[in-house]
Amino acid sequence: MATALVLIQLVIVLAMIFIGAKVGSIGLGIYGMVGVFILVFIFGLPPGKIPMDVMLIIVSVITAAAALQAAGGLDYMVGLAAKFLRRHPEHITYYGPITTWLFCVLAGTAHTSYSLLPIISEIATKSKIRPERPLSVSTISASLGITCSPVSAAMAAIISTDLLGGLGVELKDVLIVAIPSSLVAILVASFVQSFVGKPLEEDPEYLRRVKEGLFDPSELGKVPSEEKNVNPRAKWSVLAFLLGVFLVVLFGSFPRLRPSFGGVALSMTETIEIVMMSMAAVILLVGKADIKKAVGGNVFAAGMNALVSIFGIAWMGDTFFSGNMAFFQEHISGVVSRYPFLFAIALFIMSIMLFSQAADVRTMYPLGIALGIPPMALVAMFPAVNGYFFFPNYPTEVAAINFDRTGTTKVGKYVINHSFQLSGFITTIVSIAVGYLIVGFLY
Repeated sequence: MATALVLIQLVIVLAMIFIGAKVGSIGLGIYGMVGVFILVFIFGLPPGKIPMDVMLIIVSVITAAAALQAAGGLDYMVGLAAKFLRRHPEHITYYGPITTWLFCVLAGTAHTSYSLLPIISEIATKSKIRPERPLSVSTISASLGITCSPVSAAMAAIISTDLLGGLGVELKDVLIVAIPSSLVAILVASFVQSFVGKPLEEDPEYLRRVKEGLFDPSELGKVPSEEKNVNPRAKWSVLAFLLGVFLVVLFGSFPRLRPSFGGVALSMTETIEIVMMSMAAVILLVGKADIKKAVGGNVFAAGMNALVSIFGIAWMGDTFFSGNMAFFQEHISGVVSRYPFLFAIALFIMSIMLFSQAADVRTMYPLGIALGIPPMALVAMFPAVNGYFFFPNYPTEVAAINFDRTGTTKVGKYVINHSFQLSGFITTIVSIAVGYLIVGFLY
């Protein structure tokens, strides 16, 4: 009877996730809250923890990023990246993904990749390199950048005091594992992708588009780039934002630098909130940005969508798992302890439905901790939350397909056989494997 009840609740939770994902935007949060209502008022489960720390970090970081966008800082950074990539067109399959990854590491959001993808596509095409190769890895590397960013919502979630932060895992521990493992994974995926598909000038779809006049190679070079009218004070806003990121890493790496109150150091979540919200003010000041532009930009809108989604979905997940923790510990803790990779698979599958690394962490990691999985093993598994590439409907994937005017980046006949699948699985598997090696040597 108990098993049947838990399964019914699980079906309801998955149904709310599916409906919310289908609706899109803040739908995940809204239907996640419907799930909370059902679990609490109908099944009588005690409500789980509201992920307030993560939500407030999202507010502070997104406010700083939105201010950076309003000050023209993102456009300035894109201009610098474009200059670098144009100097090395023959290596675009490697430099494109690494540049995209670095952007997302610094900004804490994958939305910075939208400005880079058309540049990568056009440079590849002009160099007679199949655009699918750099675009597929670049799109995936944007997601990997989130799990390496000291100011991302996913990082905030994993180091929060009620998750791994409460078990002694510091920001530096996650970065030491995540950054090198992600870079190795990106290089491996780029190497494999450099052999994928026919050369551009032999690709049937490209030849068809040229023949039918759908693509004119003479238009190459007309790429959105550093020639945009950028706020002359934009570089100061970039320096201010990078200072905020540096301070977060500094305080996260050296806890003794954080002020103590009654012998207890200021938590990392509070530190991030204070630093990044303060930096938002500095960015607006030195960049002379219009605060209305910050609120109206796509970075702020995306951040608020994530905030609402995590509120509903993470609360529903915590309510379900914490309310049935005795059941899970009794029935699956032994299996997961012997085969911890099964939990990584669960993280991957859940991320496909949630479309959010932070929501995946907040929903699943409390279960992993309760099942007794070692904290640093959970750090090594962190890249598994990037599985939403599986279906080609995530905005960055859709954007990459549209930016490739040659038609080499595409969705296959069976939908899941799309251009991003190979890079996605390579980066996920390699980054987790390398992460385990790093944990084994250093911890």
